[in-house]
Amino acid sequence: MPPESPDNRGISVIIPAWNEADYLPKTIKALQHAVAGLPLRSEIIVVDNDSSDETAALARAAGVRVVHEPEHRIASARNAGASAARGDWLLFVDADTQVTPAQLNAVCLAIKHGCAGGGAPIGFDRLDSTGQRLGLAAWNALSRHLRLAAGCFVFARADLHRAIGGFNERLYAGDELGYSRALRRAARARGLDFRILDVSPVISSARKVEWFKPWQHALVLFTFVLFPWAGHFKRLSWFWYRRP
Repeated sequence: MPPESPDNRGISVIIPAWNEADYLPKTIKALQHAVAGLPLRSEIIVVDNDSSDETAALARAAGVRVVHEPEHRIASARNAGASAARGDWLLFVDADTQVTPAQLNAVCLAIKHGCAGGGAPIGFDRLDSTGQRLGLAAWNALSRHLRLAAGCFVFARADLHRAIGGFNERLYAGDELGYSRALRRAARARGLDFRILDVSPVISSARKVEWFKPWQHALVLFTFVLFPWAGHFKRLSWFWYRRP
């Protein structure tokens, strides 16, 4: 075990969820199966981000901890889950993302070998066009090259999460990118690593492909490329907060 590594009392899996009744039960079931074989103690926490559907009730029925975060902001929900967590390690997973035992075992192996945090390549349950496949491949290549974790799967030492102030609650979108950079700097200062795991992609729902038209996806991309501060404004971050 590398120097300064915590004693691995456990890992807390945190799922921020806003009106996720359609996807959450499947996500929890997959996680419960995945954590069953871990060498660390584990807990699953669902952060009900002021849902108006059965999100909280379904999470409780599945036997996981539920905390409530009234501020409708993904960074606030992630930080609320981290504040309630008991583990020395945190794993943030989106409510529509399927995690496998192999991916969680890869997290544990990375922890054992001096990794203070990181992410994984991502995939979707369906892709309908060459453009979508190329876009996903481009993100995964950029993620690995720049060591930027996607928000649907990012893990961190809990003490370093606290040291960097958690996710930036001034942002409505893109908070995982700044979080990756800050965590990478904090890890490097302690002689530790931040990496994108060499595992199969974690699979999320492609529901936004159905919800929004191609020109809307392009609009979001151009907005954030031309105006990097767009994530500070909820109106410009509508893509993450609007449901059909």
